[in-house]
Amino acid sequence: MKFAMQAPPDQTVARPRIKRRPTIEDLAAEASVSVATVDRVLNKRHPVREDTARRVVEAAERIGFYARGLLQQRLDERIPFRTFAFLLQKRDFFYQRLGAELSAATKAAGTIRGRPIVEFIDELVPSMIADRLLEAGAAADAIAVVAVEHPHVNAAIEELHGRGVPVFTLLTDVTTPARAGFLGMDGRKIGRSAAWTISRLAKTPGKIGILVGSHRYLNQELAEISFRTYLREHAPEFRPLEPLVNLDDSRIAYEACVELIGGNRDLVGIYMAGGGMAGMIKALREEADGRHILAVCNELIPETRAALIDGVIDLVIQTPVGPLARRTVEAMIDALSGPLDESVRQIQLPAELYISENV
Repeated sequence: MKFAMQAPPDQTVARPRIKRRPTIEDLAAEASVSVATVDRVLNKRHPVREDTARRVVEAAERIGFYARGLLQQRLDERIPFRTFAFLLQKRDFFYQRLGAELSAATKAAGTIRGRPIVEFIDELVPSMIADRLLEAGAAADAIAVVAVEHPHVNAAIEELHGRGVPVFTLLTDVTTPARAGFLGMDGRKIGRSAAWTISRLAKTPGKIGILVGSHRYLNQELAEISFRTYLREHAPEFRPLEPLVNLDDSRIAYEACVELIGGNRDLVGIYMAGGGMAGMIKALREEADGRHILAVCNELIPETRAALIDGVIDLVIQTPVGPLARRTVEAMIDALSGPLDESVRQIQLPAELYISENV
């Protein structure tokens, strides 16, 4: 009997494929540059444009190039280290959010290694703001500040300009030409928008109360003037009352609004050009006595959002905080790219408008 011979099973064992380590040629191809360019970045032989060096580093990360850590180090050595100081006002919801956005924008800037310093100044005393400016100038390469218009503040900015430290004003400007620039919104448009809203929505003409934090905030002063100008031009049947100063304090704003509401039965509106919104809202909730008094104020914070939804206030004019922070950091970086010049950067961003239907 014959048996068929079976072929022995295949004894071949597949060997694991060894992954080839990316070479400098692979990196050059991935980054779309020459091998010589990669060599210049890696060994600092000759200067290479920053965007080219960054492209090489990003390509090294993608392909797992063995020297990607060294390439990143070389890139970091090319990027200057900068400290930016941001001196803001009271530590409330709005300024804490602005401080967080400014800090994030500084850290995210690709052309610098940024270190943000965010400080809140609770007192509006000009001499205190001036002192903080000079102290910050000893540690920071550039400063952005929210400050009142005052000779002490202007003198500090002028001294820092002389030291080569650019100072930008945020939200409200000052008059010294030594400032590096202003970033905020157009106070004229804000004031006229508030007047348009109240005069168009009011069912009958009447008195309008006005609150400002301080006339030394030039943006608030301009907004108040523009508010009156609009009414004079387009709605003369309305009577704007003399502005009341509340120092951006909610308690003072509450007392001022209680006085306005109780002392003027023909009051049809309130325009708050500064801070202290919670105090105005509290007074409107408690003292309006069934009347709907039109109200316009700034900044979408928890209190104003709830008041919009409840119909207590009618319009919130919001600062575009994120874009403002990014443009501020960009302007500070630009100011440090060469010698300080006499041209002032004026960057005005459009306001965001909120009513009860879009919060």
